[in-house]
Amino acid sequence: MCARDDGTNVLLDANENAYGPSLDLPSTGSHMMNGTVTSPNLDVNFLKLNRYPDPHQIELKTALCKFRNNHTHTTKDLTPDNLFVGVGSDEAIDVLLRCFCTPGRDKILTCPPTYGMYAVSAQVNDVEIVKVPLNTEQAFQLQLEAIKSTLSSDPAIKLVYVCSPGNPTANLMSKSDIQEILEHPTWNGIVVLDEAYIDFSPDGSSLAEWVTEWPNLVVMQTLSKAFGMAGIRLGAAFASQQISRLLNNLKAPYNISSPTSALATAALRPENLAIMRSNRVKILEQRARLLEELPKIARIGRFLGGTASNYLLVEILDKPRDQGGHASNESAMALYEGLAETRGVVVRFRGKEVGCEGCLRITVGTSEEVDRLLAETRSILQDLGHDSKTDKSATTSREEEGKETEASGVVA
Repeated sequence: MCARDDGTNVLLDANENAYGPSLDLPSTGSHMMNGTVTSPNLDVNFLKLNRYPDPHQIELKTALCKFRNNHTHTTKDLTPDNLFVGVGSDEAIDVLLRCFCTPGRDKILTCPPTYGMYAVSAQVNDVEIVKVPLNTEQAFQLQLEAIKSTLSSDPAIKLVYVCSPGNPTANLMSKSDIQEILEHPTWNGIVVLDEAYIDFSPDGSSLAEWVTEWPNLVVMQTLSKAFGMAGIRLGAAFASQQISRLLNNLKAPYNISSPTSALATAALRPENLAIMRSNRVKILEQRARLLEELPKIARIGRFLGGTASNYLLVEILDKPRDQGGHASNESAMALYEGLAETRGVVVRFRGKEVGCEGCLRITVGTSEEVDRLLAETRSILQDLGHDSKTDKSATTSREEEGKETEASGVVA
């Protein structure tokens, strides 16, 4: 398999924002004066790098709260006391486990297919995972009754991780379903709602402000996706003041660096939020284009899940639809490898996950990147159609299984 990025590859595998960071950076570069990098909407004081950063991050938390106080789901306001900020959402995932689960005894519940870091963090912390898969017959929504029954029968489950929009399924989970879990009459645990991709969803979709109404709800978010700032590693967890206090007591004192804090705070200013929203419009336009153009290619099947994010989950068929083609992991792997190894386009194989037979997850890129993806996909699948043996290459079923497992093991 090719390196992920040799400087020329089209990277459509990690759901990054191809349009770049939501910062007003002049094309001619910034200037430094008295140790401060200045541009119209960005100030980073490098002379203070000899000092530890603010352990409380009040300015950043205030900006995050202002951004999320939309009063769509409540009239109450979020305050900095409702926030934990960490090194990406992954730190929040981990600190929640350390806060609420006793190693070797307690459990978490996840709903596959879902983000892989819930399982990784649980394994690191010696916490058992109970799985209630999403309903593959109903657009990957929660199996609500199965979840409630499982929680009723197993008091060792302390956390329920729900990804909305789902990863890799790109669908929003029902607000009423979330509420029913929160209202469970006997289970005394925490619902953790992962909203990493929420800013690609319709306005008002975020339930972050709902933590002021539900003391057993935590909502995780990040600046890695819609804000295009994966490199600064900034995540947030909105929670009740009581839970927030616990999480902040568990973190390292200076977990957010000064440059990260300055860049994140700048991204939340009105002029930079306008850039984020402009980039989002471009991404949604290219998402609509993929939804229209991909099905015109022979051996492209259905889009599974939803369209509430900056990626799509698409089936690859063993033969064209009009010839009765079915979703095929062999065909998906052949396309996945062909794109990465010979065409410099990297996507994500997801065929080993629940309900995702023959699926690739494709991040929405720029117009030029989508052009290249469509052209290369059309070319490779056309070649596969000319040689039905190409899918299988010369590999044995055991080798093919190993390749699929390796491709599925990447977490993002």
